Amino acid sequence: MNIVIIGAGAMGCLFGALLAPVAKVTLYCHQKSLARILRIRGIVIKRLDGQQDQVPVQTLHELETAPRKTFDYALICTKTYDSLEAGRIAQELLRGEGVAVTLQNGLGNRESIAESVGVERVLVGVTAQAATLVEPGSVRHTGSGETLLGPIDNPQRLHAFNLVKLFGEAGMEISLGDDLDSLLWSKLVINAGINAMAALLHVPNGVLAENPDCRAVLAQAVGEAVAVAQALGIQLSYNDPLAQVLEICAQTAENRCSTLQDFLRGRPSEIAVINGVIARLGAEHGVATPVNTALTCLVSAWEATAEQRVC
Repeated sequence: MNIVIIGAGAMGCLFGALLAPVAKVTLYCHQKSLARILRIRGIVIKRLDGQQDQVPVQTLHELETAPRKTFDYALICTKTYDSLEAGRIAQELLRGEGVAVTLQNGLGNRESIAESVGVERVLVGVTAQAATLVEPGSVRHTGSGETLLGPIDNPQRLHAFNLVKLFGEAGMEISLGDDLDSLLWSKLVINAGINAMAALLHVPNGVLAENPDCRAVLAQAVGEAVAVAQALGIQLSYNDPLAQVLEICAQTAENRCSTLQDFLRGRPSEIAVINGVIARLGAEHGVATPVNTALTCLVSAWEATAEQRVC
């Protein structure tokens, strides 16, 4: 199976390293220097058991020299704000029947990618796999969890079955879900509880479950997210949302969530499509979201004041 992974950050490198032994994997990198490092050295991965390996992969960094219309699947691992461009790249690289697969955080990725490839060629999923980028092209696997795919019709279901088989061969837990909104919101609620708090406090996920003050704020953020989901008529995939979020914190205790990694690298975060979208939809449907609103404002303020920071 011929797969291109668009986005060579923590999750792109993690999936690249895990899938390379069972598929032909190519990483599309925006930076020529990173593409060269990965092509020469491969992805460096520190696995959950502590073993470190170098996994060979192929790389691309520009469409002009890329093999057009040859890939079976494009696994999109960019930030949400890069989804539109990722969709354009996928359209150029995928063969006619090829499918773009998004496992990104937040809402709106499917719509952005579909502008280029068409909604019928965007397979949406969520993942509980966790990784921290140590340095460009080097990743630490910090948590293993289930990946869920949500095909919207029978043609997508066939592609989903292919990917279930492939991910299974790579040793990853994966299955199909019938309710796409449920999949996305079940992951969104978890991100809403973890990402902003971990980033603002500069702590790994596990601290949020261990500290009583952290748990209190986390519980309020999660409760508001659940209330918005209920107002939208969305059924979550778990019965006890707070317990689920705390369990994820424990399972990924050493992980630096994506928003914290963005903070540490001085990159824009995805707060607008996590806590921000909960606050916006809450306002539209008459659901109070003071904690999600505050977290969104605090993260945005942190990003906006980088040049004035004194430490």
